[in-house]
Amino acid sequence: MTAKLNLPNRITLLRICLIPPIVVFLLYPSRESSFAAALMVMAASFTDWLDGHVARTKKQITTLGTLLDPVADKLLLVAALIPLVELHRVPSWMAVVLIGREVAVTGIRGISASHQLIIPAGTTGKYKMLFQMIALVALILDVKVAFVDFHLWGTLFLWVSMVLSIVSAVEYFLRFWEEIVLLDVH
Repeated sequence: MTAKLNLPNRITLLRICLIPPIVVFLLYPSRESSFAAALMVMAASFTDWLDGHVARTKKQITTLGTLLDPVADKLLLVAALIPLVELHRVPSWMAVVLIGREVAVTGIRGISASHQLIIPAGTTGKYKMLFQMIALVALILDVKVAFVDFHLWGTLFLWVSMVLSIVSAVEYFLRFWEEIVLLDVH
């Protein structure tokens, strides 16, 4: 038996399908390929907002969507960050911190899900994602237009996203601790 995917889950899958071309464009850097990769990251970021908006307004929130959406976000982040490290636009240690946070939060979500608790993204996590996507687009473009240095602004936004990443990871851990660990003790 096959289940039909609802529209929000299809939009999430579209975001995942955008990842391979983004990587290809980043592997062969030029002004044109950087522009194409940046446009695709912007489109993927829009689908992140769109799938959530459609799911909430049409009351089509599913367990699959709740779990698949953050996985798509993490895949997009990793697919953009690693080539940007290779292109010397992002320090490797920063990529390790950002990706490590994503792995840790995924682990917490997985353990929580095994206890029938879904921990949705909080406000801090949503802002983290916004700053990350702006940073990635700016760092992918890596140009200087008039007095605007995209690399400088991208780096600044990536720092902000890293701070928000750590704060939101602590929030996830505290919610996990309250809901799962303390319940298991009692």
